[in-house]
Formats: sequence, C-alpha cells, structure tokens
Amino acid sequence: MTAPLAISFDVACPPARAFDVWTTRIATWWPTDHSVTQDPDLTVVLEEGVGGRIYERTVGGDEYDWGVVTVWEPPGKLAYQWHLGRDAADATDVEIRFTALGPADTRVEILHAGWERLGSSADTWRERNEIGWTTLLPHFVVALGAGGA
Repeated sequence: MTAPLAISFDVACPPARAFDVWTTRIATWWPTDHSVTQDPDLTVVLEEGVGGRIYERTVGGDEYDWGVVTVWEPPGKLAYQWHLGRDAADATDVEIRFTALGPADTRVEILHAGWERLGSSADTWRERNEIGWTTLLPHFVVALGAGGA
C-alpha cells in the first residue's frame, strides 16, 4: 500500500479566510502549469458544496473535470476526489483542514490518499503529486497575503 501524503503548514490569517481563498478564489492563485490544457487564460472553478465540481474552463469554453467535492464544512474542512489529467474512476482523495492557532493564524493540513486505486502506478503518481503540492502551495500562500487577488 502506498502511504498517503501528509502536508502541514501555518498561514497568517483566520481559517475562514484560508478556506475562502482556497475555494471561492482558487482561480486567482492556481497556476496554469498545474492543469490539463496549461492554457494561460484558463479559469479554475471549485463549486461550493458536496457534489460541487472542480474543473478548468478554457477561454473557448472547453471544460475539463478535475474532481468533485465530498466534504464541505466551512471554514474548517474541505475534501474532494481528485483526478486531474486522469479518468474519474482513478480519483484519489484529498482532505484539507483549516485549524485556528489563534485569532489570525491557521494551520493548513492536507492529507492526499487513495493511491491504491492507481494500481501499479500508485507510487509514481504519489511522487508526481508530492512535487505538485510543493510547487502549488506557495501560490496559495502568496494569494493569502495579497488579499486573494
């Protein structure tokens, strides 16, 4: 069995702000090189609520599904099945917790699991996603400091 990825870091804002920037403002910070098309003008959408889609939309209106929200508990928890660039049947599980450390500080904890669904390529996909998280998360942190814009 391939071990889950567990990532934890602290940010200087309340949990509600971190949750909001991650979800409703995702298009302001998600880099285009972490997408299906890598279209520089794409829009990333994370629809709120359980069952909400996560997808990219190109300027031409083409949409590419990345996942579906499975837990929506603002401002403390978000989870989704994730299959960016793969078939939905191969989705992995991402859970993100936003925990207050004080009035203006939050611990963000990400657990990315479910690699066993990918069979013999599980370890490769886990390594690829570990690199992906490492290069993605600084964009999120910058967006928090910039007001999400």
